Amino acid sequence: MSAHPVFADMPVTVFETMSGLARRHGAINLGQGFPDAPGPEALRRLAAEAVLNGSNQYPPSRGDPVLREAVVEHYRRLQGVDLTFDGVVVTSGATEAIAAALLAHVRPGDEVVIFEPAYDAYRPLIERAGGVVRAVRLQAPAWRLTEAALEAAVGPRTRMVLVNNPLNPAARVFDADEVAALASVCVRHDLIVVSDEVWEHVVFDGRIHRTLLAAPGMADRVVKIGSAGKMFGLTGWKVGFACGSPDLIAPLAKAHQFLTFSTPPNLQTAVAAGLAWPVDWFDQMRSDLCRSRDRLAAALTAEGYVVTPGEGTYFLCLNLAGSGLALDDTTFCRRIVEAVGVAAIPLSAFEHDPVTRTLARLCFAKSDAVLDEAAERLGRALRALL
Repeated sequence: MSAHPVFADMPVTVFETMSGLARRHGAINLGQGFPDAPGPEALRRLAAEAVLNGSNQYPPSRGDPVLREAVVEHYRRLQGVDLTFDGVVVTSGATEAIAAALLAHVRPGDEVVIFEPAYDAYRPLIERAGGVVRAVRLQAPAWRLTEAALEAAVGPRTRMVLVNNPLNPAARVFDADEVAALASVCVRHDLIVVSDEVWEHVVFDGRIHRTLLAAPGMADRVVKIGSAGKMFGLTGWKVGFACGSPDLIAPLAKAHQFLTFSTPPNLQTAVAAGLAWPVDWFDQMRSDLCRSRDRLAAALTAEGYVVTPGEGTYFLCLNLAGSGLALDDTTFCRRIVEAVGVAAIPLSAFEHDPVTRTLARLCFAKSDAVLDEAAERLGRALRALL
């Protein structure tokens, strides 16, 4: 018996592959995007207390009402977005929210535009929903989103755009002109947008996250995806939210019923409390991560690497060609995990037909000691490979 064609010949995700190699070689894992800190103690205590003293039965499928109200208030307070209670669904992670949005709104044969390099779940989820992927290639090193490139990808069968801002893995934060260009094309062609904004609070150097939901003409056509895991450095909790017009969210909620149905109630209780924290907490979180980014970038530069800018997310990239290396990114990543015990992710893994083969992504959401040791090991690798 054969499996579904979308998944039958699909390799294991690059994150699982590289993390497995990291475990096998006892390597420092700068590949998969998770912090090595345990996350805010206050939220962990709230979650633990809720397990002991709260309900451990199914919460409402759309989410604990307290958390849904907290999401509405959080985005009103910090982003000036007017959501309603009926415009929020809590999901078991942001990837589930994306899957539910695609299953709810993509019909067989509909085209969905994505921007590559793209999070590797997008393409199989679109295809499993019956959609056809139309990829717009963003060009290194600027990774700019242009109205002309998007316009060229839109055709008569195009129904949706799936966009990630800030952009993983390129660590770009799209500016006001790029967001306006995207909104203009979507309004002109009457497109639905799934806006994956899980890194919305992880932006650096005074940059501002501009949610597509607030762009002119977009309020009734955007499903905004958020992630408590990224906001609070608790990636294993897998608490996400899908937000937007109730007309867009209602069918998504129906799809969600038959995916995970609900999300652990104790985690929802804790996340609701965290969303109410003052803006100073989020500012400090960004400052701490920015300091880690700068520490790793400086150490790698001192070792002889050329490092690409990291405007947001947990990531920055090594420019292998700029650093004098003739290896492609996949070969480099396998060599360094085996030879010096550092795991990274080849950026080409985020492109369907790779053209960007000289960038390796590193996660800097780690302790100073881990970053310093990783940089020293990567320096040894560079000298050996030159």
